[in-house]
Amino acid sequence: MSSKRKSEPVKTLPKRNKKKVDDDFDSDLSDDYKGEDLPVSEVIIPSDDSINQEKLPEDLLKTYDKEPGKLLMAGMVTWDMTGRKAPSKGTTKIRPALNSFHRFTSETYRSAVSGCSSAHSVLITLDRKALAFGRNQFGQLGQSELRTFEKPTPVTGLEEVNVIQAACGRNHTLFLSDTGVVYACGDNKSGQCGVGNTQPTILKATRLNYAGPPIIKVACGAEFSMILDIKGNVYSFGLPEYGQLGHNTEGKYFVTSTKMSFHFETSPKKIVLYVEKTKDGHVTPIDDVKIVDFSCGNNHTVAIDSKNRAFSWGFGGIGRLGHAEQKDEMVPRLIKFFDIQNRKVLRVFCGSSFSLAITDIGALYLFGQNKKTGEANMYPKPVQDLAGWNITSIGVANTSIVISADDSLISWGASPTYGELGLGDLIKSSSTPKTVSRCEGMKIPQVSMGYSHTLLLVNVEHEFTKQKYDTFPEFIID
Repeated sequence: MSSKRKSEPVKTLPKRNKKKVDDDFDSDLSDDYKGEDLPVSEVIIPSDDSINQEKLPEDLLKTYDKEPGKLLMAGMVTWDMTGRKAPSKGTTKIRPALNSFHRFTSETYRSAVSGCSSAHSVLITLDRKALAFGRNQFGQLGQSELRTFEKPTPVTGLEEVNVIQAACGRNHTLFLSDTGVVYACGDNKSGQCGVGNTQPTILKATRLNYAGPPIIKVACGAEFSMILDIKGNVYSFGLPEYGQLGHNTEGKYFVTSTKMSFHFETSPKKIVLYVEKTKDGHVTPIDDVKIVDFSCGNNHTVAIDSKNRAFSWGFGGIGRLGHAEQKDEMVPRLIKFFDIQNRKVLRVFCGSSFSLAITDIGALYLFGQNKKTGEANMYPKPVQDLAGWNITSIGVANTSIVISADDSLISWGASPTYGELGLGDLIKSSSTPKTVSRCEGMKIPQVSMGYSHTLLLVNVEHEFTKQKYDTFPEFIID
């Protein structure tokens, strides 16, 4: 079953509608949103007694240690222009997009992270320190100077923290420490930094207003956040507009007869209900759900539990939830397709308006749509071009996908693209998967994507990879 693309519904506040409605593809990524005139209060920080000081179990910490590597980058690198049709005020230097991969810095990193709505990135060094670069209009880099930082810069507030994971939203960032404590910085007008209030900007990485079990995973949507504790419980906070927080509400209320606002979740709140729905709308709660992994798109989430079942919730347009219908889901709903096929879901990845899932037989499925026109996948459909490939890592962006598989790099994305596919100056976009010939034969353990840029970590301990890495041009910041 397929359907024409559904437009993003208009559900914006009168005071927010100066920002055009996010239609998933021309995501504004602008900084014009002023939000509500909310009172600014002191940031809430839990007492030291309530913060876990012990390291996470060693066997768990080892799972975060993917192969480190040297950094290659492609795509748009004028960060102030990401997602915009024209430069913003204050843009001092417009740099040509990198249509092929370039070396960027000479360091070796444990991890490179961005997000499908992000114009900024985080690098985690070998000694577990967080560096960030890109757009910083809301302090998402943890810098009080609200300007773009083109070079990786240490995140303020994390100098004494060992960072093992990070996640990037549209204008905010989360960091996970080796003690299971989460820090956040950046735009907080919807409570997406989870510090207990809606102070507009958090300029220094600050602990969440949370004192539960240790956290083992973090993820960001455009203006909301998700964290997972060691017991398999998911907590969400931020903007509830499409039900993406999973608390059975869109959070809307009328301030006056003509003015609407939202009940933002300003502190992590546990998701308590998981359901199964029949075609006729009958809802059955599912017990004993322990989440082990999840991924966030702009306004939706897909998660996997310990039984390898997949659940999705949030904005339902153009099939990105995989339920063969376009309804928003207010609570996590079982994706029946995989259940009926008796397939176990091992990994999930969410782009702006689409989702990817890898099953126990190695098949890659796509649901939703990563292009502007044509038919959408209303339920999970296999990506036939990737059949038989051993997938290592996947990066998902606004409309583009880049996959490391075997010793190849595969990318595709419908126009408009900005060089993030790394296919060179002649091929700017592709509606079908193509191998990036320049990276053929290389060991690429990690791929991550922002709105319009791609980060690769390549294993230079592998001799052939090292030889190829040395031939790539270097992107140098003056």
